[in-house]
Amino acid sequence: MADPASTTVVDGMDAYGPRVCDDMTVEVALAVMAGARVESLTVCDGDDQSTGSITLARLAVLRASSTYTDRIRLRDVLGSRLRPVPVRG
Repeated sequence: MADPASTTVVDGMDAYGPRVCDDMTVEVALAVMAGARVESLTVCDGDDQSTGSITLARLAVLRASSTYTDRIRLRDVLGSRLRPVPVRG
């Protein structure tokens, strides 16, 4: 019988998607999600400790907001310093 623990982690991916560093920009994170075909990423600090997870939906809302710049990093999004402002058309 296979060890059940060995089926929970595959190639650095866990229940919350691939692990990425919190200094990654939103643009790069969106590219990673598209390439990995995942809906979320596990975000880690410089010590490789998980600081949370981020979803594709949350990043898409942020990217579409008027406050978005290509300099925003995942740590900024998780730190809740950013509140997306809807784009008005």
